[in-house]
Amino acid sequence: MKINEMWPGGPRLYSDGAFQIGTDAVLLSDFPEMGGVRRVCDLGAGSGIISILLAWQHPEITVDGIELLPQAAQTAKENAALCGLTDRVRFIQGDLRRHRELLKAGDYDLVVTNPPYYPAGSGKSAADGDTATARDERSCTLRDVCAAGAYLTRYGGRFAMVHKPERLGEVICAMHEAGLEPKRLRLVQHTAGSPPSLILIEGRRGGRPSLKIQAPLLLTDENGGESREIRRIYHRRQDT
Repeated sequence: MKINEMWPGGPRLYSDGAFQIGTDAVLLSDFPEMGGVRRVCDLGAGSGIISILLAWQHPEITVDGIELLPQAAQTAKENAALCGLTDRVRFIQGDLRRHRELLKAGDYDLVVTNPPYYPAGSGKSAADGDTATARDERSCTLRDVCAAGAYLTRYGGRFAMVHKPERLGEVICAMHEAGLEPKRLRLVQHTAGSPPSLILIEGRRGGRPSLKIQAPLLLTDENGGESREIRRIYHRRQDT
């Protein structure tokens, strides 16, 4: 497998077939508010990208990841070892729908997830295989993910997700129904004038209704190059 270095001196990660290093995972790792966070759970961890980026940039935290697919879970463990993080990052191969059997209730300050984006049978995924399992809800639904997040997050803790903008209404409803009140929303856009391609949303378990919509995260600047914020997130050298 190919090894990718995220930035000079940064995490080095294996790329595994269905689980390449995607922009959505990198952006989610930068999105949550980390004040007071010590224990994190990553639902549907894939090859461990979000877990490892969070642990790398926040040395005070530990991360537990749950991943259904055996090959992806094994790659995640190898990534943690490659980055020297096995003392703070662990991965469990299991079904997040069985979260009550895998992890303790309310044990985490923050739960993050990059879940399957598309409803099963929507025609927006691969026909079969690991890629399809990662992209559509044939193994877990949006409500399954939110239910697991609500169970694992302590009261007052946070739940952060990246998803597709066309499902924003479903995301908000599923979070609210699970007791994860949406508190922050940020749209990801290629340019200031383009429609959003992703959403980043954070909720609080037991929080009161009050949703703050933040300024969009722009991927490119007015000249078509990477925006300053993207260069910061990817640790690229800023222009002076």
